[in-house]
Amino acid sequence: MTFLDYALLVGAGIVGGGVNAIAGGGTFFTFPAFMAVGLDPLTANASNAVAIYPGHAGAVPAYRAELAALRRALLVRRAVIAAAGGLAGALLLLFTGNALFAPLVPWLLGMATLVFALGPHIRRLAERANLHSPLVMAVIEFVFAVYGGYFGAGLGVLLLAVLTIVGVTDIQSANAQKNLLGAIITTIAVVLFASAGVVAWRQTLVMLAGAVIGGYCGARLARRVPAGVLRGAVIIVGGLLTVYYFVKGA
Repeated sequence: MTFLDYALLVGAGIVGGGVNAIAGGGTFFTFPAFMAVGLDPLTANASNAVAIYPGHAGAVPAYRAELAALRRALLVRRAVIAAAGGLAGALLLLFTGNALFAPLVPWLLGMATLVFALGPHIRRLAERANLHSPLVMAVIEFVFAVYGGYFGAGLGVLLLAVLTIVGVTDIQSANAQKNLLGAIITTIAVVLFASAGVVAWRQTLVMLAGAVIGGYCGARLARRVPAGVLRGAVIIVGGLLTVYYFVKGA
């Protein structure tokens, strides 16, 4: 890698980590940076899952009280579904490979951007859905866990929407479960990707260093930078990247 490659990875990590700490959506900065330094889409996706992993897992301890207040059976059921879906999604990515994943990149980025942009509206619509059938809830949770294991951009927004659909009304409880389920899904994916040897470790560790710095700074800036401003920036970046990869693949 050149000096510019290292600078791009560190810079994208700092921005992505900071954005995740304040508004979410850091993947829109980190995933394209991996591709820009020469990684194929599958390796970039697997490496990105590792690079952003601490952001998911690190948030879980902060919600110990909210998680402890939940019924253990319900939490275990959701954790098992998340693990199964994350495993299925990661295996799907590995077995289908770049031949299928590469053409899907602009579509996945476009869908993730749309979901991120419509996140608040999706939550409001979800509140009216009132789907409380155990089977329906399990299927919904599993489908989105598969997405998380396969790609993962916008996963936090999707998980919050899913939890709202299945009847979680308290925002703190929803955030606690979102962080736990996201950590489970990404843990499964990270372990599988690492075991399969599809993680570019040198690039990943460089990005991870930047993400740690960005996460720390982002947490300190969270009270000063309007989340709406950052959300707008993430949506614009996501839209531009979607158009770019569509044009590039044409």
